[in-house]
Amino acid sequence: MSTELRMLAAIVLSFLIFFLYQVLFVKSPPPEKKGPARKAEVAERQVPAADKDVRVLDEKPLEVQAGVSEPERKGRTITVSTPLYLAEFTEKNGALKSFKLRNYNESLEPGSPMKELIRQPDEGEQTLMVSFLGESVRGLRGAVFDASTEADFVGVTENGGRLGFAWSSPGGVTILKAYTFLPDTYEMGLEIKVRNPSPWAIDENLTVSLRNSLNGAENSRYVFSGPAALINGELNEIKIKKISNQDKLTGHIRWVAYEDQYFVSAIIPQEAAEASMGLGITPATGVLETTYIDPSGPVLPRTERAYRYTVYFGPKSLETLGSVGADLAKVVDFGFFDIIAKPLLHVMNFMYQHLPNYGVAIIIVTIIVKILFWPLSNKSYKSMSQMKKLQPKMAELRAKHKNDKKKMNQEIMGLYKLYKINPLGGCLPMILQIPVFFAFYKMLYQAIELRHAPFLLWINDLSAPDRLFHFSFKIPMMTPPYGIPVLTIIMGASMFLQQKMSPPPGDPTQAKMMMFMPIFFTFIFINFPSGLVLYWLVNNLLSMAQQHYITKKTS
Repeated sequence: MSTELRMLAAIVLSFLIFFLYQVLFVKSPPPEKKGPARKAEVAERQVPAADKDVRVLDEKPLEVQAGVSEPERKGRTITVSTPLYLAEFTEKNGALKSFKLRNYNESLEPGSPMKELIRQPDEGEQTLMVSFLGESVRGLRGAVFDASTEADFVGVTENGGRLGFAWSSPGGVTILKAYTFLPDTYEMGLEIKVRNPSPWAIDENLTVSLRNSLNGAENSRYVFSGPAALINGELNEIKIKKISNQDKLTGHIRWVAYEDQYFVSAIIPQEAAEASMGLGITPATGVLETTYIDPSGPVLPRTERAYRYTVYFGPKSLETLGSVGADLAKVVDFGFFDIIAKPLLHVMNFMYQHLPNYGVAIIIVTIIVKILFWPLSNKSYKSMSQMKKLQPKMAELRAKHKNDKKKMNQEIMGLYKLYKINPLGGCLPMILQIPVFFAFYKMLYQAIELRHAPFLLWINDLSAPDRLFHFSFKIPMMTPPYGIPVLTIIMGASMFLQQKMSPPPGDPTQAKMMMFMPIFFTFIFINFPSGLVLYWLVNNLLSMAQQHYITKKTS
């Protein structure tokens, strides 16, 4: 046998002896206990193929596309400009730090800056920040992302625009944020992708946060300001003072938002689902954080999960919010009288399209409402006219039975029955008009259309109290600016004249109280929006004309 054959036989014999030894003498090790890595490997094989938001990565670890940011790097600011707004994004957290509306100003003063809806002076805390509930991705909060553009300015054309940010954790997890813009809407698209090349799952919920400075929102007396959400089809508005007691809401969430009198910021997930909204206030800065807690499943090993949202920063206009969809228009809520107030607002906007002056539109809507209530008002004024005719006879009965009130009341009721007069006939039709007044009140107080809308002469803002001249000194019971409330004084005078046209109440005490009603209403209306005062004044003038007509007709 040759040397080569003997060597081959020796190698085969050695392997055979080693194999028999392993089989006969070496015991099998116990089954491996399932640790986190083992669980991750099992989970990796259970990636749901039907989940369209999940993409399986290559078997090899994903290459990091954005290097780990150095702690000392502050990050650039990128300005996005559209015809409707000017937004500033920062590489710090890849988030939004300023949002200004081009079509709205802070005030009516000459040279007033654009209305700044979002302003975050703190470089570490912006709005639209992304995190995980358990902070499982180390370094994400406060991370410096890499922007997708070298430029510091992005102009949005008719084809739209896009701005991306990327960041990778020390463990290799990559967060990608992409904002998309259109030139003719306040909406922004937000897509977040989480790439997990590691052998461990990220099984914590992703969160997206709105951060808003309260700016005295909890002191608003007439209109709600604070966090809101559409949960199970119903609008939930949480008062600032109750946030400590109710810091988390759950249900079928369509959107979460922060709203004030005229504007709203909202996060709308692409698909409504059973989710949660978190709330919190930072005492040091007075900033409210409204957080949408995404219910999507975990980011499994070697997969990428996408999260898609629509973000809205803009006016609380029914037309604009209606075009967004997702029932975002429900954030415009006029309370108990919503069913009356919204049709009034639609009619007012329709009138404005043909007569571009909201003061004129208010007058026309007031006339329309008066026409609708004309039959009821006729009954009221006829009853008042008949009551006025009976005043001398009623005065005789009071004088005759002044010491016997029971007898006096019986005689007066007999008088009503004889002349077929209902003593409540003048009141009931007026009571039916009260819901319309409150609906008008709520609508005119919250309608963004009236903000900085001029009427004529000194009334240059129908959403603010009317003031002729501005005084440097304070006036009791008047909110600034201080001046002469001319329209309100005229409204009070109209109430006084209307009261003189009506028959005085039978009870002398009640008659004295009624004398103070015009003064009382004047002081109440002194700080109301001039649009509401205009409505009440026009309604008084129309009522006086109708009452004069009915009185003359029945005399």
